[in-house]
Amino acid sequence: MEQILIPRKRAEQLKAHLSELSPILKCKIRVIDENEVVVEGDAYEEYTARNIIIAFGRGFDIGTALKLLDDNYFFKSINLKELFKSKERIIMIEGRIIGKEGKSKAYIESVSGAKLSVFGGTIGLIGTNEEIAIAESAINVLIEGGTHKKAYRVMEAARRKFGVQKWRA
Repeated sequence: MEQILIPRKRAEQLKAHLSELSPILKCKIRVIDENEVVVEGDAYEEYTARNIIIAFGRGFDIGTALKLLDDNYFFKSINLKELFKSKERIIMIEGRIIGKEGKSKAYIESVSGAKLSVFGGTIGLIGTNEEIAIAESAINVLIEGGTHKKAYRVMEAARRKFGVQKWRA
């Protein structure tokens, strides 16, 4: 049995998906105490369900979180609260990653192939190992205070390093 804490708002939204998720994840899933999710099943199914629920709790829609059923997809979370003490700094970094009208986030997603979620002081990534590494290269530049132009150059170089020459912009 796995017990997972996710934000209350996301736990409320998860309740609407429980009837469809349980058969897909081959686990019994229930929300208790407003933000605690309990998962019961075989160890491997519990582990997979846990990752999907954590990804959903970090702001991904259920369809994107379910990509984690594929063994080629992974979830990574960068906790900005561990990197910065100032709430204002965290908000600024989140804004830099999202960009004006979401353009920076959209560009990082289109070049890397990874999906991003900026939610509650964390940056979540779902993708293959290569996609996550490519997206993370740009995110790290932005976290360290580099320009968007530099972040994009670094990310595009990482994309070439992994052998992919073309992407959708």
